[in-house]
Amino acid sequence: MSSELRSMAKQSGKITRDQYLGLAALVLAAFLISNDYTAFAPALPAIEREFNADITSSQWIINGYALVFGVFIITGGRLADIYGRRRVFMIGAGIFVFFAVLGGLAMDMWMLLISRALMGVGAALMWPSTLAMTFNLLTYERSGLAGGILMATCGLANAAGPVLGGVLADFFSWRWIFFVNILLTLATMLACWWAVPPDKPRDTEEKIDFFGVLLLCTSLFCLLFALDVSAEIGFKHPVVISLIVVFLVLLCLFTIVEYRVGKDALIPPDIAKNRKFLAVGVTTLLISVVFLSAILYVPQFLANFRGYSAFQAGLSLVPLMVVSGLVAIISGRFYELAGPKLLVSLGILGMSVGMFMLSNLTSDTGFLDMCPGLVVLGVGIGLFNPSSTTAGITVVEPHRASLAGAILYMFKIGGGAVGLGMNATIIAFAPDIPSGIDRAFTVNAYLALVGLIVCMFFVIGRPESQSGELS
Repeated sequence: MSSELRSMAKQSGKITRDQYLGLAALVLAAFLISNDYTAFAPALPAIEREFNADITSSQWIINGYALVFGVFIITGGRLADIYGRRRVFMIGAGIFVFFAVLGGLAMDMWMLLISRALMGVGAALMWPSTLAMTFNLLTYERSGLAGGILMATCGLANAAGPVLGGVLADFFSWRWIFFVNILLTLATMLACWWAVPPDKPRDTEEKIDFFGVLLLCTSLFCLLFALDVSAEIGFKHPVVISLIVVFLVLLCLFTIVEYRVGKDALIPPDIAKNRKFLAVGVTTLLISVVFLSAILYVPQFLANFRGYSAFQAGLSLVPLMVVSGLVAIISGRFYELAGPKLLVSLGILGMSVGMFMLSNLTSDTGFLDMCPGLVVLGVGIGLFNPSSTTAGITVVEPHRASLAGAILYMFKIGGGAVGLGMNATIIAFAPDIPSGIDRAFTVNAYLALVGLIVCMFFVIGRPESQSGELS
């Protein structure tokens, strides 16, 4: 049925009613995942008070989720390509709901952190399926529009997340963030089951590299944990040294395993050798920490050092989120005209400048002082996200769409988790929190500039539909 819809759209040049209904359901799915991703940022201080935890522990609510989401998302993309996107989406949504229930009922910090991290498994199955189903509904020529719709939805949902999380944390309980997610997920499952046409599983002999996933996830966890505890015991402590050694050993084992499994590797050879896709991936990796650091540390700073409530801290992110969503719509429309190199480069430049503006942080800095930097950062994110996603997906074979989107999000989310660990270490070694955030944001801005250089030299300059090349 999906191929029939695409054929009808090609003949008429218009989006059909069934396609509109399918897009509406998938927009709801994208809203759910993106809203959940940012909702906990303003609620962290409330969680810290209830469980008597510090920022080093509470940041794992975001970081642990991001790590699992980022590492497992490639497996989610491959499962979606092999067994059917809608089917895998439903399984992921079920996992998401189950652990959301446990998270909402958490009795201690460990139960909360584990439940939140395992929700990342469900999200990792849901997001690449959502991405591929959206692109599959529309024609290849409308890929820029599909990317714009998705990223605009993500931007608006990211804006709603902190506000909703702040309201629930202030007037009810942070636990209601989980419970609201449960209701949204159930509604999304019903909408997708009704409006999105089922896709047939591919007849393939591909296997899932679960051992590689386990090695990568464990190695990155060791690295993040080493960065976390180094603030208290120092980099020369035997525990930190041991964790770093384990990280390096597991990373080497992961490389060996990936080489031996060949086409079943997390990043299969045909994609790893695609220089156009690799350029987009490296660029995404270098700027991955920018967004996560902003949504984590801006509300934390305003709540803990300026006395803002959770609701007010959540509202502080609205300029960033709304601007990024609106700009994403514009960038989706101009993708076919301007091409990925220009839009991605301008996006990275905006993100770097925004980080530099936010880095001028002191104990007297308020929301109005931060607002211009948040707006510039939002412009950069709105330009970068849909353009880079569309550029990466359209340079691989169509049947690799889910996997390509998953790999890009591994770079973005998994890389962001590692970047947050680096930021946390920088802040921990600073004389005070404001100056530590200042230093972390400055480092992030320079990383974005490196990404800009990679983009300018290696990312393709024109959309693939005009260049006539695929890989």
